[in-house]
Amino acid sequence: MTATDNRPKVIVLCTGNAARSVMAGAMLVAARAPVHVVTAGTHVLEHQPMSIRTRAALGAVGIEVPPHRSRQVTEADVAAADLVVAMAAEHVHYVRRRHPVGAARTATIRFLAAHLDAVPGPLAQRVGALGLDQVAPEAQGDVEDPAGGDDEDYVSCARGLAGLVAALVTRLGAPDVTEDVTEDVAG
Repeated sequence: MTATDNRPKVIVLCTGNAARSVMAGAMLVAARAPVHVVTAGTHVLEHQPMSIRTRAALGAVGIEVPPHRSRQVTEADVAAADLVVAMAAEHVHYVRRRHPVGAARTATIRFLAAHLDAVPGPLAQRVGALGLDQVAPEAQGDVEDPAGGDDEDYVSCARGLAGLVAALVTRLGAPDVTEDVTEDVAG
């Protein structure tokens, strides 16, 4: 994120920052979502590359594979984020427990793809209107972790995420085509 980047900051969060968050983050960037995307995990071995199956799954759904090294989500990340897009209820619980400052700005991608207001207006304001800290994480819907599965599990996850990301991008708003949003996914 550059000093002149005024786009809202969105953290895409999963467990190891090796599959789901990486795929969703790359898809948000490829869709030219009008946000600055950072991916992270809740229980990360720092600086690891994405899994080979994640790479293959992104290729299978036509998304360019970004450079990536895993990173642990930090208090500073959550404090600076306009929105934390979690892959599962466990990640929402993690933010509420470890980084309560972000509780009202954290929800699963399934919930956000269905409930984030698509009307014009600042993202932070639209996220705040959802009352996310009052929504039960288990009621928000998970994206199943493909870790430990075979290649098809990863491709299936990528396909599911592609639909969710498309719905979320619509709700985030149309990108400003005059703005350079070609940077790769941070994190």
